Amino acid sequence: MPAGVQTALLLIVSNAFMTYAWYGHLRDLSHKPWYVAALFAWGVAFFEYQFQVPANRIGFTALSLAQLKIMQEVITLSVFVPFAVLTMGEPIKLDYLWAALCMMGAVYFIFRT
Repeated sequence: MPAGVQTALLLIVSNAFMTYAWYGHLRDLSHKPWYVAALFAWGVAFFEYQFQVPANRIGFTALSLAQLKIMQEVITLSVFVPFAVLTMGEPIKLDYLWAALCMMGAVYFIFRT
């Protein structure tokens, strides 16, 4: 499997953990003190790093640092929007489309040769 594909798949899993660590506590632990939510998020983030670190190491063998970062940001948005809508009950907004178009521009400029 090509390094870019491995990287993308690992980053998708990593971002699922990261997004839940950052925002899931707002729904699931809203009745608990902030420090309980922080400890919980740190625990979830441990698993995020088990995918993120190998993803970046593998990705850096085939991608530049800038390309790796833009890939991460595109995947972050791609994971965040469904999470916000499906898990957090946020309405779908046209702003997500505009953000995605901006990210497409970033991808173009960073990945062009």
